[in-house]
Amino acid sequence: MGVIFIMVPLALLFALGAVLAFIYAVREGQFDDVDTPPHRMLHDED
Repeated sequence: MGVIFIMVPLALLFALGAVLAFIYAVREGQFDDVDTPPHRMLHDED
């Protein structure tokens, strides 16, 4: 029964960290252009 008092707050902290990381990535523009990199790989000219 005592394990639940450790695991629930730990899970909530982990979820909060994931949400904050997602918000940071969106604000920094990580998701602005998701189409160009796959096409760039196909048209790589040396």
